Amino acid sequence: EMCIRDRTMNELVKTIDELYAAFKTDAELQAGKNNKAAGLRARKVSLELEKKLKEFRKTSLAAAAK
Repeated sequence: EMCIRDRTMNELVKTIDELYAAFKTDAELQAGKNNKAAGLRARKVSLELEKKLKEFRKTSLAAAAK
């Protein structure tokens, strides 16, 4: 049976994957085609991604301490 911590970690990984995919798409559009709107979206997603990565780190450290 999956405990709550594992489910939370799995959900975080899934969210991080989705955010990174969105970031990569927009960052490549900005870099390759100089799409300024895509650059704005990539920067916005990068902030969300940073928060989720910090949350993952915190959750991971808590899991390792048990």
